[in-house]
Amino acid sequence: MNAGFDHEWTLAELLDDGLVDRSARALAPLLGGDVAISHADGRIAWGLLNAHSRGEPLIVELEAIGYLHSHSASPTALRAGRDLLLTLLRAQMRFKMASTLHLEAVAEDFESLKREHARLLESESRYRKLSEELEGRVRQQVAQLQERQQMLYEAEKLASVGQLAAGMAHEINNPLGFVRSNLGSFEKYLRAFTQLKAQLDPPGQAVWQTLDLDFMLDDGQALLEESARGLERIARIVADLKAFSNVDRASEEVIDVNTCIREAAQMLTTQQPAGISLQFDLLPLPGLFGLPGHLNQMFFNLLRNAQQAIIDAGRPGEIQISSEATEAGIFIRIQDNGIGMTDEQISHAFEPFYTTRAVGAGVGLGLATARNIALAHSGSIQLRSQSDLGSTATVFFPTPP
Repeated sequence: MNAGFDHEWTLAELLDDGLVDRSARALAPLLGGDVAISHADGRIAWGLLNAHSRGEPLIVELEAIGYLHSHSASPTALRAGRDLLLTLLRAQMRFKMASTLHLEAVAEDFESLKREHARLLESESRYRKLSEELEGRVRQQVAQLQERQQMLYEAEKLASVGQLAAGMAHEINNPLGFVRSNLGSFEKYLRAFTQLKAQLDPPGQAVWQTLDLDFMLDDGQALLEESARGLERIARIVADLKAFSNVDRASEEVIDVNTCIREAAQMLTTQQPAGISLQFDLLPLPGLFGLPGHLNQMFFNLLRNAQQAIIDAGRPGEIQISSEATEAGIFIRIQDNGIGMTDEQISHAFEPFYTTRAVGAGVGLGLATARNIALAHSGSIQLRSQSDLGSTATVFFPTPP
């Protein structure tokens, strides 16, 4: 029921059956015992209406909502009874209006609280989502910081090893130069002794035979050739050390990575044993700004590692080389079906001077140098391998921002 200030009240709304009964019984003694109350439309609310009864209207807000009847009461007493009943009706009307207003206020407050609660729930949901997003970003930032910290640590470690390697390369190059020169001079001396034999007289020839100088000349030549091979191996080690330490750095330029791969493969084929083949699947790539000589060295080291893995497996094999460009960057994959590596070996594969080969068969700088070159070009190298099934080296260079 909407009981506002403009509501038109009825007698039934202000006096229920119980209140009508109590009011009429209270008025009966004051009005001589004959009392009746009727609605505005004539319906009897209480009592019996006598044909000789007089009626006084119950006017509320300018409208008669009912009548008080009595034939035994005087006009003055009837009006007094009507006034008492009106006082009761008006009190009931004020009570009901106040009650209605209170209920409306409570309902409005309740609706307001519900709306506020809904807003709070929505706000809480937004804050919870924002908190989760912030936590995710924090975790991502922490992971990136940890990754970069690890990369910085690795770079510092590689820089220290690079300085050591550069110093070793420099120190080895000096004696290497004069040893090569001395061997060249010694080879000339042996040729001179060979020419001397043809000019000896019979007594000298006898002394030559007695001292077995023919054997000494032949053996000396063999020793020279073996020493020359040893010097060549030392020279290759020095070259690896220099590449690892990034000495003799050339100027940077825009590079066709596929060209670097082909040039490195061409260098490898000059040393490639029978039973090993190279398969290429090179797709067009965008230019990469960097040092072509260093990239050639990186790919050569990776290809040489793949070749050696097949040789170590003791069976014919194949090296598959592929390249592709995606939105993320450039991918180069070098896959072999050689001897493979264990998880333990993979964990140490990029450490300088770590090698799985026999003593004297390798110095353990190939993969370390390759990764150092990749990092210098903002790239990375990942290894995936299974023992006796082969390995895959994946080189990645991100798209420049």
